Parts: sequence; structure tokens; C-alpha cells
Amino acid sequence: MSAEDTESAWAVVKVVRGEPSAEELAALVAVIASQAAGAVSEPAAPPKVSGWTDRSRYVRPVGRSFPGGWRSSAFPH
Repeated sequence: MSAEDTESAWAVVKVVRGEPSAEELAALVAVIASQAAGAVSEPAAPPKVSGWTDRSRYVRPVGRSFPGGWRSSAFPH
């Protein structure tokens, strides 16, 4: 493996135009590293479901069975 192969294997950022100083390259690498570190943060919490769009509010609870319960099931709750 030659020196060029080793250099290209480790090169992640390539300067296409211009001649940046060492400080400018260090600043660029710091920004890229901070952005990459922020991308691996915790997954976002699922959005809260509004009470107006929550379909579970339309489901009535299951009542207990008791003698004559079928008659009272017609009465409003």
C-alpha cells in the first residue's frame, strides 16, 4: 500500500478549490463533527394525539352483566 492509497483511504473531506489554512480546515472538521454528533441524538417522541382526533373517546366502556341489564342498556348513560 503506497502513501497515496493510505492518504485517500483516510480522506473524508477533500478540498476541491482554493488553499485553506490549517485553522480553516480544523474549523470545518469541528462543524462537521458537531453536526454528525447531533444527528445521532435520541429519537423524537411521538406527537401527542389531540382529544378531538382521538377515536377512543367514542368507544363506550363494557358494562357489567347483571339481571335486567339488557333493559338498562337502552337507557342513556
